Amino acid sequence: MSLSVGILGLPNVGKSTLFQALTKKQVNISNYPFCTVEPNIGVVQVPDERLEKLAEITKPKKVLPSIIKFVDVAGLVRGAHKGEGLGNQFLAHLRETDALLHIVRCFQNENIAHVDGEINPLRDIETIKSELILKDLETVEKRLEKVEKDLKANKKEVGVEFEVLNSLKEKLRQEETAISFFKNLEPEKKGAVDSLFLLTAKPQIYLLNCPEKEIPEDLKRELAGEGSSWLHLDLREELDKSELNQEERKELGLGESKLDTLIKKCYEVLNLITFFTIVGTEETRAWPIEKGSTILEGAGKVHSDFQEKFVRAEVINWQRLLEIGNWKKGSELGLLKTVGKDYILEDGDVVEVKI
Repeated sequence: MSLSVGILGLPNVGKSTLFQALTKKQVNISNYPFCTVEPNIGVVQVPDERLEKLAEITKPKKVLPSIIKFVDVAGLVRGAHKGEGLGNQFLAHLRETDALLHIVRCFQNENIAHVDGEINPLRDIETIKSELILKDLETVEKRLEKVEKDLKANKKEVGVEFEVLNSLKEKLRQEETAISFFKNLEPEKKGAVDSLFLLTAKPQIYLLNCPEKEIPEDLKRELAGEGSSWLHLDLREELDKSELNQEERKELGLGESKLDTLIKKCYEVLNLITFFTIVGTEETRAWPIEKGSTILEGAGKVHSDFQEKFVRAEVINWQRLLEIGNWKKGSELGLLKTVGKDYILEDGDVVEVKI
């Protein structure tokens, strides 16, 4: 499963700085809007000490952690949904991601220009939110035109989609997001518009770019009131840390990087857990999967053939396996749980599929 997170925000808020810190990949972070024209794409390993500990006892040739693909697009501005600042092009790149990471500038620095002339995080959040909603509204209206033609041609199978699109259009016009609209919608009806890949249907994390003491109180209250997922990082400091080794960070009193917190937050908003597979001494691997998934769905991620040929699976919690010492001993002691295709995977399960 390839997970992807789109990094967005206004120009000069720290998007490319974050991308560089995450991926250690050199990108253009010059101080002017639209310096990022093509999206920067980088793959980041998901930190997981459980995988490391499992690898210590299995001693495999390969240790394969889960990964997240980060897509960094240029800054969006008012009118982005209509193409202002090449906005249409940038928004298209975000459609293909699983979640959005919205960078909000809270830091003060007169040497770094703000596109609106002054720092106002709440206004900036509303600017981006409005652009995403307007782009989704455009997408929905365009799809409605086609569905209406299909209805006139007596294609009754699009009736549910027509109903959902009309309701969604009204909610978007009222500045409500698609993810909010979908909360109380039956799965069948939501499925009718999944193919639109709406921007505001994606889970979103707000990353406040500043030290904690600089977060405005009104912003904290607003985010808490909305129940939004957010965290804060000083991205300039994180970039500095990423370029130093542990000893150098210690000498400068910088401490450890907090980027792992962000990566784990992405897992949280995507409602993901991790299961593990061990292939003898060849490979120990982590697999992300949505919470509540069956082992049959997990088997399909390991190998497409496994779903069709699935007979049963053996499962053990990663900590229990560490206590035992190895898979063979667990089998001999009868500590491996044999499960069928309806078994719901739990976070930290170590799995062997039998075909």
